[in-house]
Amino acid sequence: MRIPLLLVSAAALAVAGCNSSTSSGPPTSTAQAADPGSKVADKDLESRIMAAFEDAPKNGLTKDLFLKGNLPPSGPERRQALLQAVEQYASALANGKVDPTKIRDIYTIPRPKVDVTSGLQQALQQNRLTEWLASLPPQTPEYKALSNAFVQLVQRSPDLPDQKISSGKTIKPGDSDPRVPAIAANLKAQGYLADQQPQQQQQQGKPSKGHRTQPQQQVSSDRYDPQLVAAVKQWQSDSGVKPDGVIGNDTISALNASPRDRARTLAVSIERLRWLDRKPPATRIDVNTAASFLDYFRDGQDVDHRKVINGEPGKETPQLQAPIFQLVANPTWTVPHSIDDEMAGKSGSWLAANRFSQKNGQWVQASGPKNSLGIVKFDMRDDQAIYLHDTPAKSLFQLDDRHRSHGCVRVEDAIGFAHEIAQDEGIDDKFSEAMATNKETFVALPHQIPVRLMYHTAYLGADGRVHFANDVYGWDDDVATALGYAKQTRAAQQQQSGDIGP
Repeated sequence: MRIPLLLVSAAALAVAGCNSSTSSGPPTSTAQAADPGSKVADKDLESRIMAAFEDAPKNGLTKDLFLKGNLPPSGPERRQALLQAVEQYASALANGKVDPTKIRDIYTIPRPKVDVTSGLQQALQQNRLTEWLASLPPQTPEYKALSNAFVQLVQRSPDLPDQKISSGKTIKPGDSDPRVPAIAANLKAQGYLADQQPQQQQQQGKPSKGHRTQPQQQVSSDRYDPQLVAAVKQWQSDSGVKPDGVIGNDTISALNASPRDRARTLAVSIERLRWLDRKPPATRIDVNTAASFLDYFRDGQDVDHRKVINGEPGKETPQLQAPIFQLVANPTWTVPHSIDDEMAGKSGSWLAANRFSQKNGQWVQASGPKNSLGIVKFDMRDDQAIYLHDTPAKSLFQLDDRHRSHGCVRVEDAIGFAHEIAQDEGIDDKFSEAMATNKETFVALPHQIPVRLMYHTAYLGADGRVHFANDVYGWDDDVATALGYAKQTRAAQQQQSGDIGP
């Protein structure tokens, strides 16, 4: 079923001109190859291209990103403009509309490289344009889930009440509050709450023939009842908020932003998935630095999921791929000069208690339970000195917002995770012996394990549902603007790290 482009306008997803670079090939290559004497008639070609663009919203895109302004009235110029547009659209589906290396200083995750020019020519010759375009985006469950969620939000957006829910006292289960109907209407528009009102009858007060009237609670009720509590909890869980069913001002603020802003977040995350290699390493570690968790894949299977702590705003964890090449038992920590100002405020007694000393002009922390790297480090080969590690600050893993580090990634139960990797690599005996020394000891991995540090503010959870994370770094804006969305005003993010660790 084709999705009318009008739905995008209904969701206030107005598209402006986009000046960002795309990863498409020379824009006239296909147009020049397919001259006016081609077997494909101009009218037939145009109808197929326009039909193909109707699927653009399934990918968080619109045809206006590629067909800008009015087309030439007829002839070779019109044909060339259409072919250029569909080639750019194909490149966006295959490689991404945005080049991440142009909007971020650091982006080293391998990207797809698809020759869309030759593919387009072949698709046109074989009359398989729509099928070929559909094959270009990622064919993963996550991409499909985010695509479906985007379409559903766009379809529901016109039903979202215009009124904002006002802030006020916290609403707890069982409370009565005049804002409850507005909250219920908002969740209903997002698909979290079924319509509880009986259908309107032709004659007021009389059920239509064959319609059995069930006793139902009216949406206008001010009571925060169990059904609405369950909907709020599910919404909170999907939004990365503690699913306690308590409606505070933070929850209300987030509800007021949905679902239009959520559609924007989904479009950005769909685009980021298009940046990724279609065949990633079967054994790897993927870290989502927006939601602060990692997944360990072994031979293509997701075998482990755990929380992490990563860079705070201003000290963001970069988007990169680099391999773990060794485990470090009982690591020491050489404090980078970028943290010298923080060290300057520490007293001599604190430095001594935490086993810091000066070596060659730098602070070095000795191995031990108070070491900021904890008891194990996952050493990576990268130019940014980023790595995974343990931490003595275990309580931070219980926080909803875990953006608390200076850029490196702290792993929940890092010792257990290190043993898991060591067992998989057949070196657990060596690693256990290294841990028992209580001294810094390096254990090489027989096979390096790639780590991808990615920033995805919408993602598919293990429960099969789409979840959202706050755009803590503000990195969604550049991507969203390039996709035709308005830039958002964001509240300043506070730096929150309470320790010296990396």
